[in-house]
Amino acid sequence: METTLHRQLKTHYAGTEAQIEVPLGRYRIDIVDGERLIEVQHSGLSSIRDKVRFLLKKHEVEVIKPLVARKRLISLSAKDGDELKRRWSPKRCTRLDVFHELIYFTRVFPHRRLTLRIPLIEIEEARYPHQRRNKRRGQFKVQDQSLLQVVGEDVYRTRGDLRQLLPADLPKTFGSLELSESMKIDRGFAQRIAYCLRKTGTVKEVGKKGNALQYRFAASARVGKAKGKLANRPQKRKTKPAA
Repeated sequence: METTLHRQLKTHYAGTEAQIEVPLGRYRIDIVDGERLIEVQHSGLSSIRDKVRFLLKKHEVEVIKPLVARKRLISLSAKDGDELKRRWSPKRCTRLDVFHELIYFTRVFPHRRLTLRIPLIEIEEARYPHQRRNKRRGQFKVQDQSLLQVVGEDVYRTRGDLRQLLPADLPKTFGSLELSESMKIDRGFAQRIAYCLRKTGTVKEVGKKGNALQYRFAASARVGKAKGKLANRPQKRKTKPAA
């Protein structure tokens, strides 16, 4: 079932002349804006990887993958029940979390016809207790999610856009250890970032230091004229939560 959040994001990004939910061959496209196909993907990018790869053969494609910067949790007594309490979740995403998604999308990105748009959003999530609680399912089931506002946005089209997420003071040759120390993140996350950079062609392997792979930026990953700022789309008005 489609969530309120998904519907709101489609409305937010569909222009006044765009069409929503348009069949195209064996696929259904979230938004068709002229010659451009737009897919809004709140869940993982891996589930639309093959679809996007197929569409890119003939079409300009934009994938909108929101990251939840803040989430307000609304606890219900039961499905469609009374509200018990509301609070902000301690879990937050940052723009670096794009690498957690990109790791499953490196066979598609970058592509000359592909734009990857990453809005940072605040949402509300209504949830109620599971009748049968277990560790796999967790204690709650989500009833719906809705958009509060879009608080920021990054746009990725090239390897250079990915490079702009990295510190400018990285040494010419670096590995996951240098990434971890420079970005103040744990080594496991740094290794995931290095994997994404390597698979997208943003860096190339140049050897090893002990058992750690060493990299240098590829010539095709030059930073553009934005000088460290990703291309941003002008913000639309903030979206109010659904009634």
